[in-house]
Amino acid sequence: MRQRQASDTPDHYADLHGRFGWQVPRRFNMAAVCSRRWVADPATAQQTAVIATAPGQPDRHHSYAELQQQANRLSSALTALGVQRGDRVAIVMPQRFETAVAYMAVLQMGAVGMPLSQLFGPEALEFRLQDSEAVVAICDGSTLAAVQSVSGNCPQLRALIAVEAPAPGALEWTGLLASAPARFKAVDTLADEAAVLIYTSGTTGNPKGALIPHRALIGNLTGFVCSQNWFGFDPFDATKPSQAVFWSPADWAWTGGLMDALLPSLYFGRPIVAFNGRFSPQAAFELMERHRVTHTFLFPTALKAMMKAYPQPRKQFRVQLQAIMSAGEAVGDAVFAYCQKQLGVTVNEMFGQTEINYIVGNCARLYPAKAGSMGKGYPGHRVAVIDDEGCECPVGVPGDVAVHRLDVHGDPDPIFFLGYWKNEAATRAKFTGDMANSWCRTGDMAVRDAEGYLWYQGRADDVFKAAGYRIGPGEIENCLVKHPAVANAAVVPKPDAERGAVVKAYVVLAQEYLGAQPGRAAGDAAFEQRLVAELQAHVKGKLAPYEYPKEIEFVESLPMTTTGKVQRRVLRLQEEARARALA
Repeated sequence: MRQRQASDTPDHYADLHGRFGWQVPRRFNMAAVCSRRWVADPATAQQTAVIATAPGQPDRHHSYAELQQQANRLSSALTALGVQRGDRVAIVMPQRFETAVAYMAVLQMGAVGMPLSQLFGPEALEFRLQDSEAVVAICDGSTLAAVQSVSGNCPQLRALIAVEAPAPGALEWTGLLASAPARFKAVDTLADEAAVLIYTSGTTGNPKGALIPHRALIGNLTGFVCSQNWFGFDPFDATKPSQAVFWSPADWAWTGGLMDALLPSLYFGRPIVAFNGRFSPQAAFELMERHRVTHTFLFPTALKAMMKAYPQPRKQFRVQLQAIMSAGEAVGDAVFAYCQKQLGVTVNEMFGQTEINYIVGNCARLYPAKAGSMGKGYPGHRVAVIDDEGCECPVGVPGDVAVHRLDVHGDPDPIFFLGYWKNEAATRAKFTGDMANSWCRTGDMAVRDAEGYLWYQGRADDVFKAAGYRIGPGEIENCLVKHPAVANAAVVPKPDAERGAVVKAYVVLAQEYLGAQPGRAAGDAAFEQRLVAELQAHVKGKLAPYEYPKEIEFVESLPMTTTGKVQRRVLRLQEEARARALA
């Protein structure tokens, strides 16, 4: 049976969006709906919640009953340590069963979970621990040393808990939970109470802590079920046994891993794979085959790497994917076509950010997915492209993607964050208009087409002018990646005295391509010169003449955020510094 193309998909968008209405209870707790309710029903208590896997270790299946029992013990232990409702608890661990336990424990006691990436260095950890006034940090062997190195500078931090990493000055996880009561009375939180404190990437200035309420999980659900094509995540029959298995390499310390993967999977009572290892295309395909993964979230950089490494993956791997969601950067039509043809799935691109997550996207099952498009506002979210004055931009005119406080029916949208931690000025600057009836700006540029689809133009500070033309880097990068020599690319402005700026591309070459070039030596200047000309001609033949990169620099890797986004700002500042040095 042939793969159904986007043009074959019936368009139910208007009906779906118009009939949808939010039902947000006054009292709501993320942990109660993600774990505790499944244990209350004997039919679901023993179903698998987390499949823990790591290189060199046997796979372990953990049930919802085990998840809840461990969470109860940890909540009891944290209470004994003096953790109170509203206190911040840092969770500094990779994907593993204990990480899920930590979130359930912190959330059900009314405390605030603060995810911190295992990739953070001491400086990044110290700022967040100090700024949040975290009282406890939960670590494992990959993060304990870094946290301990700064704990002396964090006066509010009174205890460290270590998983499988015994060390002086840290409480050992297994012993701590073994001595704690297995019963815990959950706190009856308000839907508007703070649940999670997630720090933004801090591309300009210090990171800001976005305070996420419990109700935000409800706001995420329409995007989750749409981006996963509803298969296996039917919100009207969540207790029905399903073969759905979710996995994403997205760090659970990031909104994309926590709010787009872990919590929604548990909300629907489905198993999620916790892979505690380094991402590689081979590891990804092997894991999806072994665990029969049906639903996944793969950011574009991962999909590009998988496409380059395995152009025809189904010749080597038996994958059973039903849905792929992608976000972080534009996927582009090359990757889009790869997913359709080689994986048998139409990738659903989506867009969101820490403060207002899962707001825009595609749903190939319910309305056509357009290659490279961000999609349309998910049900319950009133999304527009607005100008500096807060007015909606006409079709084809770039503007700031924004979400209104109220949905199309005039009801409050539960997706919104509570504000930036200890930064009221930054919170107000995020909104245009009265705080109760306003647009929340994302800072991401897009254009809207006649059918209502949004097309990403880059961060407001990524778009630049060269020789009077407005340049969005995404389209050029997508074009470059279509060439077999290119594994990844980033486009930035290079200062130029005559034209203001010229288009420059940083390119990571595909190892498979390099290996197929006979007689090429490392650092071969003649080879690189020929390849530059070839790539420039490649872009000239597909895009506008002013968009081709006047300069191309080959690099081993691109600067990336912990969430898999290319840090164009780092490269742009590098170009500006080089220009000043030559002036």
